[in-house]
Amino acid sequence: MNSVLMLVKGALELGLIGSITVLALFLSYSMLNVCDLSTDGCFTLGAAVGASVAIAGYPYLAILAALAAGCASGFLTAILQTKCGINSLLSGIIVNTGLYSVNIAVMKQASVLNLNKVETVFSKAKDLLRGTVFFDYSKIFVILLFVLAVAVFLYFFLRTKLGLAIRATGNNPDMVRSSSVNPHFTTIVALCISGAITALSGSLLAFYNQSANIDIGTGMVTVALASLLIGQVFLGKKKLSLRLVGTVLGAFVFRLVYTVALRFRMPAFMLKLVSAIVVFLAIAAPYLIAALKERKARHDRVLARKKEKTV
Repeated sequence: MNSVLMLVKGALELGLIGSITVLALFLSYSMLNVCDLSTDGCFTLGAAVGASVAIAGYPYLAILAALAAGCASGFLTAILQTKCGINSLLSGIIVNTGLYSVNIAVMKQASVLNLNKVETVFSKAKDLLRGTVFFDYSKIFVILLFVLAVAVFLYFFLRTKLGLAIRATGNNPDMVRSSSVNPHFTTIVALCISGAITALSGSLLAFYNQSANIDIGTGMVTVALASLLIGQVFLGKKKLSLRLVGTVLGAFVFRLVYTVALRFRMPAFMLKLVSAIVVFLAIAAPYLIAALKERKARHDRVLARKKEKTV
């Protein structure tokens, strides 16, 4: 029983950290309708910058530094799209490729940064909660604070005039332009915020693992997209608040599937296949369900016509 609880606890912690990246993708992909492929590099950038600043002795400033670095990454991606006429997918690929070298430089040409004896927001929270009932759950407590902060920020931001303009840009850029709103500006703002949130998630994972490595963000865009689509399957496209909750829930479910796969001693090289299958199911499930319903409806109509003829 204890092993099951530890399994769920680990999946919850990692799922919540991953949900911050999913919330970033919710803004760029679901709201702005831009698939940002720089997510992997931006996530690693947040981990590298956060770890480097924490090693320098500034655990709280590390969070702000990661946010700023992610914002810069999102800004560059947006500039390539809006000012250089480069396709959004290619912009993400270009920035993601370039960030590999940037991340190596930030990590001082090392592939791994060790944070075992470094003060982070998690170690600070552990010291604050020492002697309380929350001591064993200090990590979840910290992660939940960040997830709530990001979700609440997005909820209120997307209801502002600028947030509504971003949502409108994703739906119909021409209509936004006719309303005297510059879609380039809304794209830049959205991708800057999305990049900052992604980098925040990367820094938290580095602090959680007590290390940052150059491959920490590999495959994050796939994981985040799968989690986002899983959340939509659960709660659909309803109210904004429910969609945000579904996003976080989807990240937890995806991480739980991952953890269960590891629990059954699945080889590490098979985990990418698991990710691909989960993404396929998340994308195809709504379509397949709708197709089955339509097929059943056609079958019922045929049966109804046959009954009418016999009568």
